[in-house]
Amino acid sequence: MTVQFGYDKKQVIQALRYHFLMRPEIKILLIFINVFAILSAILFAYKIIQPVSFLMFSVLWFILMLVIWRVLPSSIYKRSSTFKDHFIMHFNENAVTLETERGSKDWSWESFSKFIESPYFFHLYFDARSFFIIPKEAFVDIADLQKVRQWMKTKISK
Repeated sequence: MTVQFGYDKKQVIQALRYHFLMRPEIKILLIFINVFAILSAILFAYKIIQPVSFLMFSVLWFILMLVIWRVLPSSIYKRSSTFKDHFIMHFNENAVTLETERGSKDWSWESFSKFIESPYFFHLYFDARSFFIIPKEAFVDIADLQKVRQWMKTKISK
C-alpha cells in the first residue's frame, strides 16, 4: 500500500505538542509545577504567604505552559526541513519505505520501538526522542488506515 503526503503546519504543531506532553519528564514537571501553583493559591488564600510568592508560582506556571504549548513546537517546526517536504510511503508486511525527491529509506518493522496514535497522525518512534509522523488523512480509505494500524499493533512491540 502506498500513501503520499505533505504536512499541514497546524496539525504538525499539534502533533509536536502531543509528543511533548507524552514525555514522562514533561508530565512530572507539569504535575510538580501545578501542585506548587495550587499549594501557593491555598497558602495565599489563608494569608500564610505573601502575594509575591503566589504571583511567582503563577508566572512560573504560565511560562512553562507557554514554552511547552507554543515555543517548543514552533521552534522544532521552523528548524526542521522535514515538514516542508513531500513524501511517498510504502507499507507492506515486512517493511516501510519512505521516498522523497532526494532518495529513499527502508525500515523493517523491527526498527521502530513503538507507535502512538494521535488525532491526526501515527507517530512511529525509533527511540525515545526520534520519531516520524504519518498523517492519517494521507490514507485513501478507512480500510487502508485500518490495515496499517493493525500492522503497527502487531509488528511494533510496545
